[in-house]
Amino acid sequence: MKRNRPTVVVENIRATHAQRKKEIRARLNEFREVWRNGSDLQLWEELVYCIFTAGASARMGSKAVEAVRPLLIEGDAKEMTKALVAAGAHRFPVARPGYIVVTRNYLLADCKMSLRRKLNSFTDPIERRDWLAQEKQVKGLGYKEASHYLRNIGHSGYAILDKHVMSCLLDLKVVDTAKPPSARARYLEVERKLRSFAQGIGIDFDELDLVLWSMKTGEVLK
Repeated sequence: MKRNRPTVVVENIRATHAQRKKEIRARLNEFREVWRNGSDLQLWEELVYCIFTAGASARMGSKAVEAVRPLLIEGDAKEMTKALVAAGAHRFPVARPGYIVVTRNYLLADCKMSLRRKLNSFTDPIERRDWLAQEKQVKGLGYKEASHYLRNIGHSGYAILDKHVMSCLLDLKVVDTAKPPSARARYLEVERKLRSFAQGIGIDFDELDLVLWSMKTGEVLK
C-alpha cells in the first residue's frame, strides 16, 4: 500500500525555520562570501556546478565538479567525459561536458571569462537572470538553474523552483501543480507568489527557499 507523503503546513515551516535558522543563515553567508571575495575561477566553477546539477542532484553536481576541476579552464569535452566516467560522477557524462565547453568558449569570447564584470553589467536582477537563462551559448541552465547559480554566488531575491520547493507550494495551495515552471512568465508568476507568501508568514524570502528545500530533503545544501 502506497504511503501518503507528509503535507507541509505553515506551522511546520515556522518550526523548521526556527530550528534551522542558524544553519540556513550561515549557508547564505557562505554564498555572499563567494561574491565578496571569490575569484572569476570560483564563479566559473559554481556555474559548472549548476550545469551539472540540472536534471541531476546537488550531490551529483558536487561530485562531478570534483572529477573535472583540473579540466575546467583548458580541458576538452572528451577529457571531462573520461574523468566523469572514471569517477562514476554523473548520469550524463557526454552531454554535460559538451555544455561546459560551449559555455566556456562563449564566455572567453564575450567577457574573457570575467564573470564578475559580466554579471555586474546588469543593473536589473531580472535581466541578469534572463541573460543566463536565455543566452543560447550558455548551455544547460534555464530559469531554475540560473536562479540557483545566482543564489549560490551571493545574489539575493531569486527562488530556486525545483520539484522539492514546488511540492511544498502545492501543499500550501500557493500553486495548483507541483511541476516546476520552465517558461519565463510562469517562473516569474510563481516566484512572485512565493515572495508574497514569505512576506505573509514573516520569513525572509531567501531563507524560506532553503527552509522548504530542507523540509523535503532533510538537508541544507547548495
